[in-house]
Amino acid sequence: MGTVLLVVHLIVAIFLVAVILLQRSEGGALNGLGGGSGANSFLTARGKGNFLTRLTAILATIFILTSISLSIYHKGFEQRSNSILDVQTSAPSVPNAEPQAPVAD
Repeated sequence: MGTVLLVVHLIVAIFLVAVILLQRSEGGALNGLGGGSGANSFLTARGKGNFLTRLTAILATIFILTSISLSIYHKGFEQRSNSILDVQTSAPSVPNAEPQAPVAD
């Protein structure tokens, strides 16, 4: 379940960035990506603005919901940590410091 939610979250994030870059700005952004007039060729200026604004709001809402869902899903994993720093050893890992006598041949 967590993997599917994470993949959906990443896909939504990528689409959200792309939709934001497609919107009209002072710098032009990616508006001209599809050819001479870009997205203006199949939508009017007002229709394109409304469509991209709605799509941005929908993707942002999905992004926030998946973020909250991932946070809630992974909250249960805090109690059973698999970190090697949290594991306590029963015996010290320091080797014996007593010098050994040399073996005579």
